[in-house]
Amino acid sequence: MIISFFVRSAGCAMIRLMQPLIIPRKGHSISRKQVNPNALRTLYRLRDYGFIAYLVGGCVRDLLLKRTPTDFDVATNATPGQIKRLFRNCRLVGRRFRLAHLHFKDEIIEVSTFRAAAPTDEVDTDTDTEGTGHGKKPPRHPVEAEEVGHSKRPPRHLIDDDGMVLRDNVFGTPEEDALRRDFTINALAYNILDYSVIDYSTGLSDLKQRIIRPIGDPFVRFTEDPVRMLRAVRFAASHNFVIEPATWEILCSLSSTIPRAAPARLYEEMLKLFQYGSARPVLSLMDGSGLLAALFPGFSQWLHGDSHHLTLVQTSLECLDELYRSGTPPSPPLFLAALFGPSLEEETLVRHRDGIPRQQALDAACAIFMEEFCKTVTIPARVGDRLRRILAFQPSLHRMPPRRPAAMVSRPEFAEAMAYLRLSAETRGENRTALEWWDAFLSDDPSVMPPETSNNEAPAKRRRKRRRRRPNSVQAVVDTT
Repeated sequence: MIISFFVRSAGCAMIRLMQPLIIPRKGHSISRKQVNPNALRTLYRLRDYGFIAYLVGGCVRDLLLKRTPTDFDVATNATPGQIKRLFRNCRLVGRRFRLAHLHFKDEIIEVSTFRAAAPTDEVDTDTDTEGTGHGKKPPRHPVEAEEVGHSKRPPRHLIDDDGMVLRDNVFGTPEEDALRRDFTINALAYNILDYSVIDYSTGLSDLKQRIIRPIGDPFVRFTEDPVRMLRAVRFAASHNFVIEPATWEILCSLSSTIPRAAPARLYEEMLKLFQYGSARPVLSLMDGSGLLAALFPGFSQWLHGDSHHLTLVQTSLECLDELYRSGTPPSPPLFLAALFGPSLEEETLVRHRDGIPRQQALDAACAIFMEEFCKTVTIPARVGDRLRRILAFQPSLHRMPPRRPAAMVSRPEFAEAMAYLRLSAETRGENRTALEWWDAFLSDDPSVMPPETSNNEAPAKRRRKRRRRRPNSVQAVVDTT
């Protein structure tokens, strides 16, 4: 049980609440010992200079669920310019959402300014405004031209003809900021001033009932930012929550609009969807909602072209989830190989049977795949090349006995290629003998290795003797005379 007292109806998430629910320190389970030290330093410094400072979003949700947050985000009434003047390790980033990144030794703490849901007539005060009057004044720092010159500043709020938000930097109150977030369970805040938890929506109630519910009209919220549909799927899969039925229907009806989001954002979201231990349920939700067909139409057709294909990919993703739970999360190339590798290998085999050499057939299949994939989701070229190398490495791993195994181990893609070989053996039952041989080789078991490789070294090359050039007969006669 997350909290012992609150009374809210589910419909309250659709309206603006007049009074937030404030849970004092004794009424919740969050302790400062659970909070990232750098996030705590950030909160304390903002508080000491008179600003409001909250932990917000997923970290508060996960702390209440007794899960370990992956990151800690801070929200404040300090504007980006004020944050930059206050922290020497600050870098301002983003156009769509202006954010402050605080660079510590081994991590980045993201700090955002409270935002309003829609443009207002209030004047932006991001110039020389200092604190709120009850704390220290932040140190002076030169202010950028875009913060001072209102005529040079781009529009703070901008939407396209379809209603998708392109820029949203209208500052507001903590309540407005909470109610403009995507889901009720992400609208909770932890106040460093009195260590209370603040619920401006129905986050605590939905957290207890394990429901994914947008704040406001789901149609409008998914239209403003289509990536929220992927986030709904991710939270439902990773936290074993249920998407509200009405929200699910709207998500399915709008799934075809997901390619409107920026391809780079979609790639980052794909990694979050499939790399963090919930890839198997994510695939089912994406397939059932239509998001998979909208993002990868060719792959979706292949997946449903044969019932064996779906089972194969599901089993591969289950293996990825096991890797994550064992403390070795899959790399992006390995995730792509697990998801798309079987279809690429099948396409390669078709081309190879038509007389094209296997390597050329694989290169062509991967090139076509990357061209179609990058229309909606931008894959970095190095990641795509690594995917191709993983698949190209497989015949060498399958050959028994392999040629120069020690040299193969030193290649940079060997570990990922071995992981893919293991996936293939576990999901398809193929090449188990090769997998066992390589496991024994890597564990220095000489009983299964051929004599020339039993010492874990490649056989030495025979050095060819350099033949001396014999002089021709004329030159020999001259020399002798």
